[in-house]
Amino acid sequence: MRTLKIILAYDGTEFSGWQVQPGVPTIQATLASAIGRVTGENVLPQGSGRTDAGVHALGQVASFALESVIPTANLAIALNDVLPPSIRVLECMEMAPDFHARKSARAKTYRYRMYRRDICPPFLARYVWHYPYPLDFDAMQAAALLVEGEHDFTSFAAVDPERGNEQELSSVRTVFSSRMSAADGEFLYEIRGNGFLHHMVRNLMGTLLLVGKKTRAPKDLLRILADRTRSAAGATAPASGLYLVRVEY
Repeated sequence: MRTLKIILAYDGTEFSGWQVQPGVPTIQATLASAIGRVTGENVLPQGSGRTDAGVHALGQVASFALESVIPTANLAIALNDVLPPSIRVLECMEMAPDFHARKSARAKTYRYRMYRRDICPPFLARYVWHYPYPLDFDAMQAAALLVEGEHDFTSFAAVDPERGNEQELSSVRTVFSSRMSAADGEFLYEIRGNGFLHHMVRNLMGTLLLVGKKTRAPKDLLRILADRTRSAAGATAPASGLYLVRVEY
């Protein structure tokens, strides 16, 4: 058996997230089907994490074991031939037997795109949060910096009964960097950390919006973290603006 690692990019708009679910299209199920068509083997690729419905990826990582001797470069080509255009295998490589896309990950980077101009081009609408109303960028940047470091992010985690077991685990995460930038008519929020809770980045973005609207002050981010309750933070930002940029090992 060979342990393989693949790097994926995908448009998540038409998918109900990463994880296999009955009766709906998902990235994991579509990829598993493609692997089966190419190799004849029944495998379930394991992702570095479960992106939600509508979330995109520039560098998702998946791993799986195969008996097939197809060279990795040829396998990438063959998978792209049978995958829908919304999912692309960017790279395929053989790894040590103990490699696991999720368990071996050391850091992830997410990016959130908010489009600020009055009219959002139709070919961009699926990939951004269109918000053309006044916002204080400097305040948002100051607030973003405050979440760097090790914190309990319970206030920014989704309350999801289906993930009850996860919610019993620690909500402490380390954020290595958390920055706002502005370019080409967009506000960009990029965050890199050792792990992320369900909806954490979208809930952070929804809270930064409140800071930009001046209904919260930047320093309120520290109070919201300390409260450790979801109701203290802002609403969940739309999935369309979120991207998994890269996973580090």
